[in-house]
Amino acid sequence: MINNLFSIKKNNRTISRKYHIIFWLVYFIFNVIRWGSYFDDYWYSIKSNLVEFPLHIVLVYTNVYYFIPKFLITKKYKTYVTLLFLALGLLYTIRTGLNYILVTKNIWPETDAYQQAFTFNHVVAVTIGELYVLALATAIKLTIDWVNQKNRIKTLREEHLKSELNFLKSQIQPHFFFNTLNNLYALTLEKSDMAPDVVLKLSDIMQYVIYDVKKSKVNLLNEIKYIQNYADLELLRCHENAKININLKGNISNAKIPPLVFLSFIENCFKHGNKNNSDFYICIDIEKKENNSLILNIKNSFEPTNPLAKKRLKSGIGNSNTKRRLDLIYKDQYSLKIMETKKVFTVNLQIPLT
Repeated sequence: MINNLFSIKKNNRTISRKYHIIFWLVYFIFNVIRWGSYFDDYWYSIKSNLVEFPLHIVLVYTNVYYFIPKFLITKKYKTYVTLLFLALGLLYTIRTGLNYILVTKNIWPETDAYQQAFTFNHVVAVTIGELYVLALATAIKLTIDWVNQKNRIKTLREEHLKSELNFLKSQIQPHFFFNTLNNLYALTLEKSDMAPDVVLKLSDIMQYVIYDVKKSKVNLLNEIKYIQNYADLELLRCHENAKININLKGNISNAKIPPLVFLSFIENCFKHGNKNNSDFYICIDIEKKENNSLILNIKNSFEPTNPLAKKRLKSGIGNSNTKRRLDLIYKDQYSLKIMETKKVFTVNLQIPLT
């Protein structure tokens, strides 16, 4: 993180040049007024600050853009401290000499008595003053860079979520549409009354996937309608006695969820379940709890003697992709349990709706 804070490029400045100018101008005016009021001599304050401020600026930028990235970040602490105090010593010498030549022979007018340069007290006082300026400017720079870094991370996360969503959309295998069109063709040859309904369901699915899921969240009822249409079309290729039940509980009319977040679990039910058997079934329970959380529970039958199906159900690409999306969106605020007991495969997902 700290490395990123100091990765400065000419074409990617963390702080615009105009804000640097504004900061130093405001700070200069503040210092002139402050010390001018203190000494009741504004002309002296202007002259002394004109001498000292260029030195402040050189020290601050040397520290922020050279000493910290090159030595402090790379854990060369002794080198950093040594160079910083050498820079402070050099600055003290130049500042004291310029003040003596250009501003005043009284090198330390803040005290009541006349003071000489290079005394212990004067060196300490000047060094503390420089460290104050250094700490203030560095703290502002670090704070702004930290905020910018947070914004960059947020943008990257949003872009990553979009990429994950696009990947999920691509998981709707082309053979699903191909097989559905084949089934539709067979139904039209048979002049089946189911053909128009299949066309409408396929049209709704394509519209939802192509247009509606571009949003970060969608209405839960629309997602459920999509799942129902998807399942109905998949059932065309299952045993005639196969069935699917979707049960809703709680007030879900205004609930919103990330689009297609349930899709991979539904797909896996059809891909790896014993759909050619007469006892094939899928049961989907969706419940909104009073604590504003949503629970998805999916049960489907599968053939336990098929170890490949079990492995794919637990660790399929779609499941891994969905887990990554859940991690990005909800962090540790969701719960996902995937279980297998006898001939039943169960997925239990709980997510917050806020």
